[in-house]
Amino acid sequence: METKNPGPGPAHDAVDAIADQWAAVRPDLDTVPMAVFGRIYRLSNAMRGRVDKAYAPYGLALGEFDVLATLRRSGEPYTLSPRELTATLMITTGGMTGRLDKLEKAGLLTRSPDPNDRRGLRVTLSERGKELVDQAVGAGLGEQRAALEGALTGEEAEQLAGLLRKLLATTA
Repeated sequence: METKNPGPGPAHDAVDAIADQWAAVRPDLDTVPMAVFGRIYRLSNAMRGRVDKAYAPYGLALGEFDVLATLRRSGEPYTLSPRELTATLMITTGGMTGRLDKLEKAGLLTRSPDPNDRRGLRVTLSERGKELVDQAVGAGLGEQRAALEGALTGEEAEQLAGLLRKLLATTA
């Protein structure tokens, strides 16, 4: 079974080539799922690189941006526990500690004792960190917006967001 091109855009891409190869050796397979998830995977990798480059002028890698952005999104006073950050970002505690060390050394956040738990810590976004993440998020969104506007209408982008939300809800 050959994948069908859904409309305007590239007539044939690398994912089509892979699906076509499978269709040649296993015509009994429906390769549409491969085409969908293969493109999601490749798109994610491509955009990760573009967004990472957008954060670089701010001295941030994607993982560091994620920590600062999570604190910023939490609202005032922009404070979470390391455990809350780890759960939100789905990384190990060791990975989180390394990120926090680097960001604290750069003056972008502070760690202090939790007043409600003698054994706990609170991580707080500094004013400098807040300003930096506000600038970086704009740069990252600019890259994402440019990618969307280069390929889709506003209506198509909203439709795609809805379809991906629906797909994610059934797979997560």
